Amino acid sequence: MRQFVIDELNKEERDNLDNYMKRTLKSGGMDGMFWLPVPHDLLAEAQHGHEKCGPFYFGIELAEKKLIVELLIRSESNLHCSCIAYATKDQRDFLLAYMDKMLQEEHIKA
Repeated sequence: MRQFVIDELNKEERDNLDNYMKRTLKSGGMDGMFWLPVPHDLLAEAQHGHEKCGPFYFGIELAEKKLIVELLIRSESNLHCSCIAYATKDQRDFLLAYMDKMLQEEHIKA
């Protein structure tokens, strides 16, 4: 799995990230799992024509001492489809901008 990991979070940083993501993201149904929606204008060729599979998301997992950000674009309704693909450059740039903003706003030093 291709992913970014931010580790060595202390308890305060973890709590700040948890609060931020609860305010700004959709809960993933499991404790510590969140979904960052991919904007429609950033959908890749793999996702076009798969409107029934959408919406599409990046998975973000907040563990006890680390934040794991997947680079796989997932479908909300389908686990096995060709529209599930690794992020394009534009999608990665969107994800990194979100992460940079979150880390800056929550004063994460890890």
